[in-house]
Amino acid sequence: MTDISHQKLLIIDFGSQVTQLIARRLRELNVYCEIHPFNRVDDAFLADFAPLAVILSGGPSSVFADGAPMPPASVFTLGVPVLGICYGQQVMMHCLGGRVERGHGTAEFGRAFVAPKGARPAFLSGWFEGEREQVWMSHGDHVSALAPGFEVYGTSPNAPFAITADLERNFYAVQFHPEVHHTPNGARFYENFTRLAGFTGDWTMGAYREEAIRKIREQVGDAKVICGLSGGVDSSVAAVLIHEAIGDQLTCVFVDHGLLRLGEAEEVVKMFRDHYNMPLIHADEQELFLGALDGQSDPETKRKIIGGLFIDVFQKHAGEVGGAKFLAQGTLYPDVIESVSFSGGPSVTIKSHHNVGGLPEKMGLQLVEPLRELFKDEVRALGRELGLPASFIGRHPFPGPGLAIRCPGEITREKLEILRKADAVYIDQIRKHGLYDEIWQAFVAILPVRTVGVMGDGRTYDFACALRAVTSVDGMTADYYPFSHEFLGETATRIINEVQGINRVTYDITSKPPGTIEWE
Repeated sequence: MTDISHQKLLIIDFGSQVTQLIARRLRELNVYCEIHPFNRVDDAFLADFAPLAVILSGGPSSVFADGAPMPPASVFTLGVPVLGICYGQQVMMHCLGGRVERGHGTAEFGRAFVAPKGARPAFLSGWFEGEREQVWMSHGDHVSALAPGFEVYGTSPNAPFAITADLERNFYAVQFHPEVHHTPNGARFYENFTRLAGFTGDWTMGAYREEAIRKIREQVGDAKVICGLSGGVDSSVAAVLIHEAIGDQLTCVFVDHGLLRLGEAEEVVKMFRDHYNMPLIHADEQELFLGALDGQSDPETKRKIIGGLFIDVFQKHAGEVGGAKFLAQGTLYPDVIESVSFSGGPSVTIKSHHNVGGLPEKMGLQLVEPLRELFKDEVRALGRELGLPASFIGRHPFPGPGLAIRCPGEITREKLEILRKADAVYIDQIRKHGLYDEIWQAFVAILPVRTVGVMGDGRTYDFACALRAVTSVDGMTADYYPFSHEFLGETATRIINEVQGINRVTYDITSKPPGTIEWE
């Protein structure tokens, strides 16, 4: 558990796919919260964590199932407000003397509308300004009888107890998901709950910056720290924060694997060595990486080659920093959450190249992870607090294996050079049209096919490329960006005219879940 001095809210996770969104909504209200799996929350944990309020998440289970996830009984005797969401509502009723029944025709998945019933207590302030509220339902079982002390404050056709509460004990329960986009007024619901619980919104980046610097100094002392600097937002913010805390005790190692975007290596070196005056080792190992990738076309094989070489190269150059005891990483809170299954079971491997796995153990180093309580947008806010340039903070995410992921099939130096130039034109177009900040991530992929084309009076046999751009609020899900036909036509013309080796351009409009936003 993290040592946080702010007011804290505990989210007990029962396995919902959108539990992270609860945390996001709360952080937007400047409320600090942590997600912990139900089976790791016991009486001792609760006493140590000392939450000001507790939220019971949704989940796929049924309270009737053998071994159904349950919170410790002491959650309901802490004397703090408790909110149950979907399965969390059913668990609350089940534990406190209500009744839950199987679906029997009342299952509900998708958009629904809740109408008010009875009084309008404070926790529904700002709700039901009209006749009803749109919400998002996702449940099979349903509450058929309330626990003693609860009253109904909202109903839907298939959920007669859609909003319930025991106002005397500050227990609240809803059958829907206020955290998702399809419950438009959900943010106000969470705001009401946290204000009733006494949260004052003390989770700010200014406070976090001071707290993080103090903790880094306490953890590191006078020891040396090495940081794997990729030039991305996460590692860059981590490096600047740690440097502010301990100065030249930090040395950054920038591994240039030859798979970076146009001019990126020079930009990173100039930023950190010249502007921030940080000790920086520029490990130019392009020939090593590209040589090892020759003839390789399987995407997972390429990832593993890059990941393995990165560890070897990083270890070699980090060895130049004598006496280093700590390794700094830009680990974020979603990385921490997604690395642990809510039930303690094995998690699916999505990003096999993620982070620098195995390095701390292999090198005998302790980890410094000053961003592990933050979501991506909070990291950007911290970067602004630290004074990083807006153009750097707002950069689109870039994968660890670099352009290898955007070059399906065999990687060659020719294809990489073509890809860099095409990508530079594409991003330039996006910036010129003022669209860069509207897009979560945009890039070009060079396809493993050549096509016949006519350019001027001659026949060409060159590569095709695909443009991709996605929107996302939190990086968990993504949808394609709806460029105009005029933009796509203008961009395709520029790429074909300015990049020798491409004669055909297409636009990818698939929507993808997290971890598969990239091409391969």
